Amino acid sequence: MSPVAVSMCVCRGVPFSDLLLRARAAGWGLETLMRETGCGTGCGLCRPYLRRMLASGETTFHELLWEPPG
Repeated sequence: MSPVAVSMCVCRGVPFSDLLLRARAAGWGLETLMRETGCGTGCGLCRPYLRRMLASGETTFHELLWEPPG
């Protein structure tokens, strides 16, 4: 297994597992999740993880994800 383990929004200190529960309970997509929690709006490094979390249900990632700014 990779030594990498990304499991939270570092800027806000919120675990992805908590965010997934909230998003699923409220039916949020990425934009609403970001607006309601502030996650993904600071440094933006967690945005690709949030996107994949919503699509797959994963909350701990063992690889570094990146997406171009924009």
